[in-house]
Amino acid sequence: MSLNSEVSMPTKVIMPQMGESIAEGTVVKWLKKVGERVERDEPLLEISTDKVDAEIPSPASGVLTEILAAENQTVEVNAVIGWIDGEGAGESAGEGADKATAAPARPEPAPSTPAREPSGASSAIGRIIRSSPLVQKLAVEHDVDLRLVKGTGLGGRISKRDVLDYVAQRKAGGAPASAARGAAPPVPVSSAQPFTFTGPELVVPMTPIRRQIAEHMVASRRTSAHVSTVFEIEMTRIADVMARQGDEFERLHGLKLTYTPFFIRACTTAIRDFPILNSSVNGTEIVYKRDVNMGVAVAMDSGLIVPVIKNAGEKNFVELSLAVKDFAERARSKHLTVDEVHGGTFTITNPGVFGGLFGTPIINQPQVAILCVGAIEKRPVVRDDAIAIRQMIYLELSFDHRAIDGAVANQFMSRLKSVLEDWDEAVV
Repeated sequence: MSLNSEVSMPTKVIMPQMGESIAEGTVVKWLKKVGERVERDEPLLEISTDKVDAEIPSPASGVLTEILAAENQTVEVNAVIGWIDGEGAGESAGEGADKATAAPARPEPAPSTPAREPSGASSAIGRIIRSSPLVQKLAVEHDVDLRLVKGTGLGGRISKRDVLDYVAQRKAGGAPASAARGAAPPVPVSSAQPFTFTGPELVVPMTPIRRQIAEHMVASRRTSAHVSTVFEIEMTRIADVMARQGDEFERLHGLKLTYTPFFIRACTTAIRDFPILNSSVNGTEIVYKRDVNMGVAVAMDSGLIVPVIKNAGEKNFVELSLAVKDFAERARSKHLTVDEVHGGTFTITNPGVFGGLFGTPIINQPQVAILCVGAIEKRPVVRDDAIAIRQMIYLELSFDHRAIDGAVANQFMSRLKSVLEDWDEAVV
């Protein structure tokens, strides 16, 4: 057949580079089956790396004719993981599937091995729950037992639409009969929830993101000389700002006033005075970074993701607040872009939202420091030789002793303390 302008060549689907230091990614879920049509930029699959879980858009319109990387398979970046045939774009899904019978089908775990289904869970009633982390999070938010939801995807996989349809049916009073017979024990959809044991032990493989986090953290401990310092800081002044201006801030900007932007602003201010905190180590050289690209850790059911607010030192308070809210929402819905999860120069992590007083986090390579924000709580302190009740917090800095001496780290924390305790910046 001669070539002409009307013939569309097949398009490769490749494993994208999800960060400058990422060499591989794991296919979590294909959102299309072999033989199904997909439009350009329509979500095609979900992948996971140690930096981000993300939905990957289709590079072209056409029919997905071949899947080369099965779900839960880890492959190198830029590897071909599938093919889209533009010539078959006009065919139905069924016709496309007939043409692609030689393509490898997506494997589904056998019922006898539920532990090999990281993105779902085995229920006490014997049915394997197949769903993505996004669907599991949605189920938790709407208090939905996934065993009661009929999956319409391949192999009975439950989709986001299945959960939303179930919620709508329940609100209308038409929940399935299985729900009316009595609530079953909850399906374990995250490590924070109980599992159903059938013996003395339950062996569950790590999820792809958990494996990659583990590798990244062990590598960081091998690389950096970790040292920690802890400061106690009074937050009464900032708490007063939030109480007095919180309603006005929300009215003007459409979002709640939170503590996180205060810590980001204090860090960028202190880094200007101690730029070594915004550097990296390259062999026997220290590389100073001009822009402060602030990573803010976001906790999810599947692990920890660190979106990066680029050039945070040049943003005003409102811009920082908007960025924090936007990144947190898109991190949990897997809509972060490649550029938004790499290039960080300093990181803030906040176990305080769960009640932790302080921690000693591992440095996010190739950075040289990470700030841990503890819980803010009222404590008795001595002020002017008298006992007073104040809003207090512990801030901990983990730093790389290869680049930063203890004196400099404590001077940085002292500067951070003064910015927070003597806060004088307008927030509205």
